[in-house]
Amino acid sequence: MVKLIVGQKGTGKTKKMIALANDRVEKSDGSIVFINKNHRLMYDLKYKIRVVCMEDYEEITNSDEYIGFIFGIISSDHDIEAIFIDSILKHADVSTEDMPEFLDRLANMAEKYELEFIVSLSARPEELGDAVRNFTVLNEADLAAG
Repeated sequence: MVKLIVGQKGTGKTKKMIALANDRVEKSDGSIVFINKNHRLMYDLKYKIRVVCMEDYEEITNSDEYIGFIFGIISSDHDIEAIFIDSILKHADVSTEDMPEFLDRLANMAEKYELEFIVSLSARPEELGDAVRNFTVLNEADLAAG
């Protein structure tokens, strides 16, 4: 399953992701992974969460390489229950045009490996068009109110 947190910069997406990850790790028997652009959040997340900072992997330059990277993470730990990806549009030159295929690929991975992806997107919902239609948007009430 793929769940999304969508909104413009400054709308609290990262704060919500941190809270969800910290809550999830307390209830989880498996591993939780949090992928972030840099090391900034390392101390906001509970120590049981594996934090991956993409600035350490600057050779990953497109969505295909990013998907391969995620496969590598999954293959290194068969107990992963959830992977949080914060601000995907700021990683590896991933763009809004890449989102439909990228999210579909994540959904296939989630089903095959029985895990969940929670992905935040720094964009207005209308910028993403149909890309988000097939996925649960966790902050939908916030978007309607804003």
